[in-house]
Amino acid sequence: MSFSEEFELLLRARYPLIYIPTQEEERVEGAIAQSGKQQGNRAIYIWDFVDGYHGNPNDEGFGKRNPLQALEFIEKLPAGAPAIFVLRDFHRFLEDVSVARKLRNLARSLKSQPKNIVIVSPQIAIPEDLSEVLTVVEFPLPQGSEIQAEIERFLNTTNQSMEVRALDELVRSCQGLSLERIRRVLARAIATHGELRPEDVDLILEEKRQTIRQTQILDFYPTETNISDIGGLDNLKDWLLRRGGAFSERARQYGLPHPRGLLLVGIQGTGKSLTAKAIAHHWHLPLLRLDVGRLFAGLVGESESRTRQMIQLAEALAPCVLWIDEIDKAFSGMDSRGDAGTSNRVFGTFITWLAEKTTPVFVVATANNIQSLPPEMLRKGRFDEIFFVGLPTQDERKAIFAVHLERLRPHTLKSYDIDRLAYETPDFSGAEIEQTLVEAMHIGFSQNRDFTTDDILEAASQVIPLARTAQEQIKFLQDWAASGKARLASKYSPLSTRIQQQIQQSD
Repeated sequence: MSFSEEFELLLRARYPLIYIPTQEEERVEGAIAQSGKQQGNRAIYIWDFVDGYHGNPNDEGFGKRNPLQALEFIEKLPAGAPAIFVLRDFHRFLEDVSVARKLRNLARSLKSQPKNIVIVSPQIAIPEDLSEVLTVVEFPLPQGSEIQAEIERFLNTTNQSMEVRALDELVRSCQGLSLERIRRVLARAIATHGELRPEDVDLILEEKRQTIRQTQILDFYPTETNISDIGGLDNLKDWLLRRGGAFSERARQYGLPHPRGLLLVGIQGTGKSLTAKAIAHHWHLPLLRLDVGRLFAGLVGESESRTRQMIQLAEALAPCVLWIDEIDKAFSGMDSRGDAGTSNRVFGTFITWLAEKTTPVFVVATANNIQSLPPEMLRKGRFDEIFFVGLPTQDERKAIFAVHLERLRPHTLKSYDIDRLAYETPDFSGAEIEQTLVEAMHIGFSQNRDFTTDDILEAASQVIPLARTAQEQIKFLQDWAASGKARLASKYSPLSTRIQQQIQQSD
């Protein structure tokens, strides 16, 4: 049910007190006026603390700086006169005993009159004694059709046209912003180069970054990582590339649901976090990073409130990628924390949202220790897929060396023996390969020359890979993946060969 349909239903049912939490004051008042027109052309009275009632010459300024007088004005109008009274920022006065009592009295009398009081506020702040008489109605952010109409209006002002695909990408990028913010960023784009361009998506992402900066729960994580910057992981890359257009309007018309997310499980330093950054960059979506530790606060009930705020913020900025790094550390040992069940309630709220969310928030969670994750997290329906990211094969190590060396020494790449480097670094993770190259650069720099293949091999000989220091944990992860509980991120790996051997032995 849309906002207009729900609001008009409440008007017909004579709900006396309606509470609409929204930052979009101008837009919601326009929607209220439109609904009032549909419901018998009702009169609209708007009040705020500074100017009192305005819009009607006979009542201009009435109730100025007096919220109780603003409510008394409602009783003075004829009982049979249909009207809607919009009270801006009235949540600030609900704790006043006289205001609260007056509202409860009006809730009784207005049931038999075609009048409704609408409180418009940027936040929900309802005292317990008014919870039974106030009805909260959510006012959603602009939908795709409304955003497209606004963009087309700007295109008409500049006498230009835009390809359907580029327009669709602009619309998708604007989702999660208020109409006022959309107008500002479009006006900024036109002021910059005189027209709207497909690359204005970057300006829109910057506007979303401004929204994120106002919170202390999520971080807007800028990224320029391409999928091609990831060495190996071909199965995972293919899976992601097939879903590149799944957030478009064309995908909705085809009947595709929004992708839900990924759980990447594996050894540290194998590219799980890098993959999260590459997904956001490839799909042109904002990347939001959640530090789960920020959800837990000292006051009773505050952690649950922060979790709901995080969900609302992520959904408001959808479509987006929500990156939760090392989720296993956040929710491990919940029963032993002794925090009066706060961790369990936060976890319950979070996994329920994962299963039931309908907004285009693509969740990428990474985990190193699968044993610490609660079983509920691994159940089908939370994520689209669970991928195991193991140690790179020799071919994948070649690709990783090539990616880094092409970035560091693009003009002398052919002078490095990449085949030998890949062969001499068994059990090295991607992060360990990168650190080896850094160490080799230090060797060359200290001797006033460029680093060579031999420098890289010397640096590698001094590295003890995690695969040797954490053999038991890695063996457990490999056995867990080999049992078929996760999809392999690499097409060809020692683990893939092992699974094939198990299948042949069972035959």
